[in-house]
Order: sequence, then structure tokens, then C-alpha cells
Amino acid sequence: MKCRFCGTLLRDVFLDLGTAPPSNAFLSHEALQAPEAWFPLKLYTCAQCHLVQVDEVQHHEQLFAPDYAYFSSYSRSWLQHAEHYVSAVVPRLSLDAGSLVVEVASNDGYLLQYVSARDIPCVGVEPTAGTAQAARMRGIETEERFFGEAFARGFANRRGHADLIVANNVLAHVPDINDFVAGFAALLAPQGVVTIEFPHLLELVANRQFDTVYHEHFSYLSLHTTCRILAAHGLRVWDVESLLTHGGSLRIWACRDDAMHPGTPAVAAMLAKEQAAGMFELTWYQGFQSVAEVVKNDFLTFLLLQKRNGKQVAGYGAAAKGNTLLNFAGVRTDLLAFVADASPHKQGRYLPGARIPVVDEQHLREAKPDFVVVLPWNLREEITAQLAYIREWGGKFVVAVPSLEVL
Repeated sequence: MKCRFCGTLLRDVFLDLGTAPPSNAFLSHEALQAPEAWFPLKLYTCAQCHLVQVDEVQHHEQLFAPDYAYFSSYSRSWLQHAEHYVSAVVPRLSLDAGSLVVEVASNDGYLLQYVSARDIPCVGVEPTAGTAQAARMRGIETEERFFGEAFARGFANRRGHADLIVANNVLAHVPDINDFVAGFAALLAPQGVVTIEFPHLLELVANRQFDTVYHEHFSYLSLHTTCRILAAHGLRVWDVESLLTHGGSLRIWACRDDAMHPGTPAVAAMLAKEQAAGMFELTWYQGFQSVAEVVKNDFLTFLLLQKRNGKQVAGYGAAAKGNTLLNFAGVRTDLLAFVADASPHKQGRYLPGARIPVVDEQHLREAKPDFVVVLPWNLREEITAQLAYIREWGGKFVVAVPSLEVL
């Protein structure tokens, strides 16, 4: 396997989670009678550019199938994040009715609805049919395609160049990262800006977030590596923000090399932070395996103890990160009875691998489990507030990442 950015032969293992099915490949009841495909889930670090990456063991078109189950709008905090971003970026870039905003991986229109509400022309690019249709029902024009250089050039010829490209939590999801970033360069207007959000690899390691590893995430990114990737395609990072989303993310602001966007001190400061942490040296990327195993073993110990004590444990949030944790730990319905989720697109289906049923919140109210494991730990505040009523029957919340905690 060679680095998907620089082509260096990969030899250094960052993390090996064994095998797992795709984390968003939820199962129907009928599918429980059929075999399920599992694939290796092993990450490598490139010794040359420090891009952490997984091999494309299943083609991305299969991972992002028409029945893709993740719809962004079922998280209130994520909608608030999107609305806050739009309210800030519009005046910062002086966007108006003569501008063009394109969001790549626009999902169900969760963000562009706020752009459209300001009468700013916008188009979503989204490869999954179900989410694209949901966006159209919101009145958001959506092109049902995978994004890349060829698409970007064709779109620019048809519709013009973009003043703003939004790419939230998608750079990590693309197998051909060079083609994808080349698409940004092809689509941007001369003074256009692309903002890219991604979970920060520094936070992933510092906070033991190994469960954010799954097949859909082909790359795990730092600022210094991302700067190199963008620079290879004529793009320059001129600002960066630290975000709380997804356990700690970066939002980078990039433009063409010759665009008139002055760099901010934040870029140099974040690069210095990464260097001080050791991220510029290969040794920093070693030893994470044992960290993941500690988290897994502590979680299993808790579940086994509750089983012996006759307690019922359920989960909330059928998130991809939860599926990584459950499959790495080998958890099944004997240890976790069910997982409740707000999305009707997941309810009535079963978690991939673990085959734990996904139910609605009413089921949780009726079952009254002793413990509820918050699987999307990045939403713990939102979820514990939403489900505060479980304390009425003595129920307690649990998180497993970054460490086992009974709340």
C-alpha cells in the first residue's frame, strides 16, 4: 500500500482494529439471515508526509450507497453549528445574491438551508440518494454526484466558479485525496475561499478517540499535512480555527496561492502547537494501539460486571463511532440490549456487525434500562439533557471514550 497523497510505501502501523463491517451499513431484518462482509481496519502512517490512512478495502461507492443512513439534521447541536457558521461566514466574505456557494457532501441540506434563507445562490453536491432527496425537499438544489476534479471543471463551465466552497467532515472521507483537492482548485473563483472542517488528529490521539476510525474515514488529518496536500494543488491555508465538534476539530480557510487573503497568526500558532506535541516526528504516531486496547478492555469489564449483577445496559445514538467501538470489543445483544436513535432511517434496522437492534426513544422509556451508554460521546451534553428523564427510574449514563465514566 502506498500513501494516497505522496505515494510513499507505507510500513508503519498506526492502529489495527482487526476487521469490521462498514460502520454505516445498517442491516434490515431480512439481512440478518445473510452473510455480512467484514474488512480489515488498519491504519498506517506515511513516513514522508505523516498522513494517517486506511486502505480502500471496499470501494467508496459501496460505502456511500443510496440507502446511506446518516442524515445530519437529526442532531440539534450540529444544526446550531451550521447556522452559526453561516451567520459568521456571510459577512466575513461579503456574500450576497451575486455570490455562489457550493457545499461538497451537503447531506440533507442541513447547512445550505441557512444560506438559501439569506437569498444567496447555493448548490449542494451529495452522492447519496436519500440525503440528496431530503435536501431537495428543503428546496436546496443538489447534484447527486461524487466530487472530484472532472466534476468541478464541468460544474464551473456550466454554473461559474464558487465564491465559497464548504467541505465539512468530507476531506477524510475521500480515497483519492489529490483528485478531490484538485476539484477545489478547479472550482474556486480567483478570490474564492474554501473552508474545510475535519477532526484534528492531535485531539484524536490526546483524547483516545480511536472509535472515530472506520472505513469511511480514509484519512486522519493534521494541519501540517493538510497544508502540504493543499499546497500541492496551488492552494494556501490563510486561517485556522479550533472547534469543539467531533471531539476537537479544525476549520481551515484556504484560497488560491495568488488570492488576496492575508494569513493570520493562527496558522503559525497551530503549526507550532503540532510541532511542540511531536507530530512532525514519526515516533509520535507509535503506541496508540495500546491506548485503544485499554479503552476497549475497560468498556468490556463494565458490561460484564453489569451482566453478572443482573443489570440491563442499552445504548443511545447509532453512530458510526459507536459501531467501531462495539465491533472492536465484540459486543453483542447479551451485553447491550438495544440502541435507541432519533433517526427513523436507522430505527427498525440493526447495527452492522454487532446486529444489535436500533429502536426509537419510546422503547427506551418503556424498557427503563439501568444504564444508557452514550455512543456518540461528542454529543454527550445534548443527549444527556434530552434523556434526563432516565434518572427518574434510577438510570445512569455511561461513556466509554476517552475513558469509562458513569455520569
